[in-house]
Amino acid sequence: MAHDPEGEKVPASGSASTHASSTTAEGRDVEHGKAGEGFSLWQYLQADVDPKETIAPLAAFSFMTGYIDVISFSAIFVWCGFQTGNFAQLGLAIARLWEGGVQNFRIADQQALCSLIAFNLGAALGRIGDKVGAQKRIWLFAGTFIQALLTMAGAIAFWKSGQPSLANERDQPAWSNALSFVGLAFISASLGLQGVLGKRLNTAFGTTIVLTTVWVELMTDPSLLKIHKKVLSRDHRLIAAVSLFLGAFIGRAILAALGTAGTLGVGVGLRVLIALSWVFVPQKPKTGAA
Repeated sequence: MAHDPEGEKVPASGSASTHASSTTAEGRDVEHGKAGEGFSLWQYLQADVDPKETIAPLAAFSFMTGYIDVISFSAIFVWCGFQTGNFAQLGLAIARLWEGGVQNFRIADQQALCSLIAFNLGAALGRIGDKVGAQKRIWLFAGTFIQALLTMAGAIAFWKSGQPSLANERDQPAWSNALSFVGLAFISASLGLQGVLGKRLNTAFGTTIVLTTVWVELMTDPSLLKIHKKVLSRDHRLIAAVSLFLGAFIGRAILAALGTAGTLGVGVGLRVLIALSWVFVPQKPKTGAA
């Protein structure tokens, strides 16, 4: 402290400057909630997830593939997720135009075409993630939640269609009216969107939809028979295959008890849980951090 001629204490200029700076800094911390130290939900949701830590939600995706596919196959013998067969079926339908006899676009061919178009529209919707950030928590959550909404729309359509859930013969499909086509389109679109989310994470789970490639890669894995060694690429592919099998098994069991709409209703709940699970996936480690 300095003294003026009349004996009063005058604070040193350095001390005053320090006090003002401290006050300003404290005010800024209060105003901005100490952004450097506090938790920001928006920043957390904007962060990329670590693909190595996505085993649980991707296994759940594979489960949902089997779960939903068994619903459509049990009714009309069309896989709403495995589009290779549907595309080949359309080739057969066109080839029949050059054969003799009655020529028409059979209902099974119409359903295959409906599923194929809707699946690709759902996959195209997944391009939103390329703008937002394909591995960001917010997109993985939102994309999975959209899948739940599409599944719910399918459940409502099938409920309103009033059609049965199971078919015994291929030439006698359980679904045939317009609302069942709408329901098929919605659940096919949900799997198309799911496939894009899984693909963009670039893991051994692949698209979580088509497991043919996963099987080939599994069988050609150099460490396939090293059963006493932990091999992530091999183990994750096995998890994907087993998850899909369980989804088909459990889906069929629920289908026999609840019917199409009820089974899809359960699927909506499962998809919502999967959406929430993305929030808890750890963040991708930052590279080049000091």
